[in-house]
Amino acid sequence: MAVVALTKANFKQTIENNNFVIVDFWAPWCEPCVAFTPTFEAAAAKNTDIVFGMVNTETDPEIGDYFQVNQIPGILVIREQAGIHAQVGEIGAPAFDQIIKWAREHDMSTVREFYKNEEVQKTLKK
Repeated sequence: MAVVALTKANFKQTIENNNFVIVDFWAPWCEPCVAFTPTFEAAAAKNTDIVFGMVNTETDPEIGDYFQVNQIPGILVIREQAGIHAQVGEIGAPAFDQIIKWAREHDMSTVREFYKNEEVQKTLKK
């Protein structure tokens, strides 16, 4: 699957409509960010069941601000609309592959239980 450019216009929809998304926060002036792009694209080509998206923090700073991205390059792994891993700084292909493997195997039952309890609490407060 090709890497998707994530912007204010499509970020929320992408997260809501896909079970597994990996976001790369980058900027064109950031040399480590630009150097990581081929690694990110290669991972996207190998893992076609995952949506890989890139947020340019220069053109869409609000997305980075929302996720409190204070340093780039930065990776955010999202499953079932929940951020389960954040990685800041340079990373090589083997380490990135390990993050993807970990994220695939991550037990989401605790996350699901948390959101289920949140919904119950909201209902009780009404």
